[in-house]
Amino acid sequence: MQAPRAMVARAAAAQRTASLRVRIFDGHRQPFANPKNIFIRIIDGNQQQHIARSFNAADLTFTTLPFFDNFGDNYTVLVSKSGHLNAGFHPVKLSEAVTEVVDLMLIPQPCQFDFTDTPFATLQQMRPQFCTIMSGIEANAAARFDALLHNDPADDFLAGRQAADILNIMTAMSDINLRVGTALDYLKAVIWDGQQGLKADRFFAWTDPRLLDQAILGMHEGHFDREPNPKFFHPGATDSFKENRFGEANVQLTFHGDDRKVVDGLTCIMVEPDIDYYRDLGAHGLLEVLPGFFPGGMTDPRVVYLLRWMAGRRKSGIAEFDPPYALEKVGN
Repeated sequence: MQAPRAMVARAAAAQRTASLRVRIFDGHRQPFANPKNIFIRIIDGNQQQHIARSFNAADLTFTTLPFFDNFGDNYTVLVSKSGHLNAGFHPVKLSEAVTEVVDLMLIPQPCQFDFTDTPFATLQQMRPQFCTIMSGIEANAAARFDALLHNDPADDFLAGRQAADILNIMTAMSDINLRVGTALDYLKAVIWDGQQGLKADRFFAWTDPRLLDQAILGMHEGHFDREPNPKFFHPGATDSFKENRFGEANVQLTFHGDDRKVVDGLTCIMVEPDIDYYRDLGAHGLLEVLPGFFPGGMTDPRVVYLLRWMAGRRKSGIAEFDPPYALEKVGN
């Protein structure tokens, strides 16, 4: 008796396989050193678990994962290690044609910022554009920025977070290619003081008004989503656009067009750049983040660092997210 066609199809599908390479990195964006007892789970799109055990390696290739040629190929990869924040990614779409690669980052918990290469004098050599923007209307920007690197280390959440936030946002903006230049090219001056002074999870700046024009063009080209009611989350805002390249850690540019200031002879408008964890409530991406890693409910630059780096590694043609600092174990 001939097997039903559906059974034959399922049997054929079960014989098809795909390969997945999992690479694990540390908070310095380097291959994880001394990778002992790293627990890896791999789950297919049908919610069937295929791998769930510990490994002593940071670069592993799994060659016999089922290939379904449908939604079942949207795999979930999760990694965990004692003393570290869990990480993962979904969907990782497998193919019979190539070995799919997913890069994940395990960062210590608790962790601290490594600002070894971050003092203003070093940034002048490494990222001069950052320094020019920070110094736009603040003659003492060097001393003020360096002071941010040495906030009270007894407060693990606050120590250095404002500096890391500035570096995250400027690095990400420098990677957003617009019709003309990058998003960072239009910033003229960070606002350090007053009601729009540095915040815990964002900063305000004076920008060339053409950045707004470029964001509108980017929206029409499908690179940005326009926020329908920007004043709801950003009092005083007149327009707001969020890049949509990633499921996680996209830059949002919120414009305050009624606030103006002349900087170096140019009448600028105010912009409020920040980075949200997820593009929307249903976005895919990092699946397991410990709730205690989000003190006070504010965006944590350490999580942004993790999310944006992993998201960028999943996209072709995207520069690696490389802010000039790292994350390491407290006490290193």
